[in-house]
Amino acid sequence: MKRSGAFVKLIRPINCVMVGIAVIVGAALTGKEMFANQFSNSLLGFSTGFLLTGAAMAINDFYDQKVDAVNEPNRPIPSGSISPREALLLSFVFTSLGLVIALLTGATPNLRCLAIASASWGVVILYVTKGKSSGFPGNLLVSACISVPFIYGAFAVGEELPATTSIFIAIVFLSNTGREITKGIVDVQGDEMANIKTIAMLYGRQRAALVATAFYLSAVSLTPLPWILGIVSFWFMPFVVLTNMGLILASALLLLNPSKENAKRIKNRNLLWFFTGLLAFITGTF
Repeated sequence: MKRSGAFVKLIRPINCVMVGIAVIVGAALTGKEMFANQFSNSLLGFSTGFLLTGAAMAINDFYDQKVDAVNEPNRPIPSGSISPREALLLSFVFTSLGLVIALLTGATPNLRCLAIASASWGVVILYVTKGKSSGFPGNLLVSACISVPFIYGAFAVGEELPATTSIFIAIVFLSNTGREITKGIVDVQGDEMANIKTIAMLYGRQRAALVATAFYLSAVSLTPLPWILGIVSFWFMPFVVLTNMGLILASALLLLNPSKENAKRIKNRNLLWFFTGLLAFITGTF
């Protein structure tokens, strides 16, 4: 693996872009006029989301070296493409840049954005150092981090959080928790070695698939609410229907075959459905 490609793989750019887009969605949910007037700040918010996510991916792999040697031996650190020290340095640089941009989001130093970004980074550190070994509570910590960009986006362009944003946060929280539990099905072998108490390790892959499915379908069940409450346009519907079909199909396939290989395919494919879900949020605001 070429060095530059290894660093790109380390930060998981797709995840970084999706978090950045989530920040823009959070900004857009404040209203068309506010979003248009503060569009440059939403782009700064995208940058902070991208950088802090990249930093989180790097420090996660730094702490996961031994587990990844079993679960994901082709990742940059266990494959030897990047040293642990380099991963830690990249995480520090990305974190510093992300927090500086958070402070500079706006005409004056934005202490609120800095506080939210710093708190989110604190949750990341809590997860990689303590939360991951706890299993399901760790899954909830990850989902909390994934939900924060919507809150951050609102404060990047305005002074308050719209009440309707809570519906979108709940959908994201539930669906991502399902994906984290699915990831536990993939990683049973390494998690057992590291004594990471995931649902799959404690109760088996089939039960983990049932719990993951419950979270996916709970998220799907909330998606009609924005339309029913009249807080999105018609253009929300095509993308959210596609997303829901994808998550329902993924749930059925996972229940039928909760093997490591199938769970890995579903975990990766669900990123596509999360992306179409973000498109639903974006298009629904216009």
